[in-house]
Parts: sequence; C-alpha cells; structure tokens
Amino acid sequence: MEYTNLGRTDTKVSRVCLGTMTYGQQNTDAQAHAQLNYALERGVNFIDTAELYPIPPKPDTRGLTEKYIGTWLKNRSDRDKLVIATKVVGRMDGADWFRPEGAPPRHTKADIDFAVERSLKTLQTDYIDLYQLHWPDRPREVFGFHSFRDFGIDEMIPFEDTLEALARHVEKGNIRHLGLSNESAWGTMRYLALAEKNGWPRMASIQNVYSMVSRRFDYDLAEIAMREDIGLLAYSPLAQGFLTGKYRNGARPEGARNTLFGRMERYEGGDAETAIAASEDLAHELGITPVQLALKFTDSRAFTTATIIGATTMEQLKENIDAFDLDWTDEMDKAVHKFHVKYRSPCP
Repeated sequence: MEYTNLGRTDTKVSRVCLGTMTYGQQNTDAQAHAQLNYALERGVNFIDTAELYPIPPKPDTRGLTEKYIGTWLKNRSDRDKLVIATKVVGRMDGADWFRPEGAPPRHTKADIDFAVERSLKTLQTDYIDLYQLHWPDRPREVFGFHSFRDFGIDEMIPFEDTLEALARHVEKGNIRHLGLSNESAWGTMRYLALAEKNGWPRMASIQNVYSMVSRRFDYDLAEIAMREDIGLLAYSPLAQGFLTGKYRNGARPEGARNTLFGRMERYEGGDAETAIAASEDLAHELGITPVQLALKFTDSRAFTTATIIGATTMEQLKENIDAFDLDWTDEMDKAVHKFHVKYRSPCP
C-alpha cells in the first residue's frame, strides 16, 4: 500500500480509501466490521463516510453507516493510526427528517454544530480526521448536470459563516482537517481565499466524481488541486459498477445497486452506454480486467490523493484493492488518452 499527505497537512493517508455508503442498507454491522478489518490488514488507513449514509438516504436508515463504524472503532487501540472522514450534508430542501424540528439542512453555524456533535457521538470518537462539506449550500445542480442553470446566485449561506463555524471546531479539537465534496472551481478557490485572508484552516481535499467516463475534474479543478495542494478524493471510480462490465447489454444482476435502487441516471444517458462498453473492451485489449483499468487509471493521476472504493461483498473488496498493485504503463496511458478524446466525459 502506498501513502500520501492529505493536502498540506502531515496526515498520511492510504492511496486506497474505503467507502462505506452501503453499510446499513446492503451490509450488516458484522459485514461492515469484516470489510473494515480486511481493508486494515491490506494497509488501508483511510475510511470515508457521511452523516447522510447509507445511500439511498431514508429517515429510518440515516446514520447507520457511522453507527457501524462507531461500534468497530469503540474497542480499538489504534484510533490514532486511522484517518476517519465524514461529511455534513449541503442544502437539502424537503428533508424535514434530517435536522431538529424539521428544519431543512443548510451550512449554517447551528447546522454544522449539530452535525459535528452528532457524528462524533455516533462514530464513538473524540475527533474527526477529515470533515467535508458533502455538497454546496448554494442552489446548483451537482450530481450529473450538463449545463449551468441560474437558480438564484444570491440564495446561499455566506462562505465566511460556514468556514468560521468549521474553524471553531478545529480549534476545539473536534476536527483535524477540512475538505470539500462535489464542489466547483469557483467554490474551491473562494474557500481557499477566505482561509488565507482570515487565518482559518484551509481545505485539504476535494471529493468529487472521477472515472474514465466522468472526467470534468481534468478541465479546471485538476490545476487547482495541483497548484493549491487540495488533492482529489475520487469517488465512483467504477462508475457505480458500470465500469466492471456487470451491467453490459442491459444486464441487472441480483443484488446490484442499479437492480435494487436505480438512481443511475448519470451513467445511462447519451453516449454513456457506448463509452462504458468501449472501456471494458479496452481493458481486455490491454490484457487486464475492467476493474484494474478503471481503478488504476484514477490512481495514476497526479492530482489524485486517494481513490474511494466500495463493495458489498468481500470478493469485490479484495478485487478492488488488488487492482492497485498493477503497474501503470505508458501504453495504458496513451490508450486511455485516445479513449477520452473519442468519448469525452459522457457521464458528468
């Protein structure tokens, strides 16, 4: 296992981050603990969760993922060797079950204070290593959009209020580092500028979608990641399973997320199906598996700090971690570049 610094901090994280959004929905407490133990044995020290999880979000399961991680953490003596990341939800209109008294979640000081304390309690830990804004507070399309729409640019909690609230928790020791998720280039630079201006903690990472078929990060955020040391934590590197080949030709395997829940619009429109099939074919041409190609591609990017993997079975987890042992070659890099020129990020 290889490790790298989280942003400009001294915290070392494994290049493989264990995603956990299936815990509490598709995975039991015992299965979650088995995955966590195995990942730790393989050198993974970086675990990502969120107050929203598991996915899909529901009132009766919310918080179970953090709970399962908390029961695992409770009796461990190596907490200081682990990097636990969680997230506070962004603007979430209509979610009257998420905050006290039915208030819709926002990035206010009160919301952040409540969310931090609740996550600390649920995770059964004294501190959170990386606390991330799950998505922006301002009204904008985040998950799978093709063009900008003006939702009202002034309707948002001021960035200063949000970052100051987070900074107070860093001062208290509740949080060690801060990060963004599903953020734009403009939002990222605003947070960095405010941190510098006010002496507040700077964002250490940005967790955005990134895969062979979702590469908008390359167009602007990649340069920010490199120049500002705010590395990418790439989520959905397997395009929610589509890049494994298991959904090819309309297949819907029993127990797979698309079979159970749907919610895969990002990977089902336009040229997505053609590009996804071509990615699988390319892997076979290179003499490797589709999983190896997809995960090692993401890992090979200079701006990637860690690639977030997720699995519902131990077999999937082992295959995913094994993929990072592959040596990335010039031949693979050139082949992936040609692929991208032909299929330019069809799954935004």
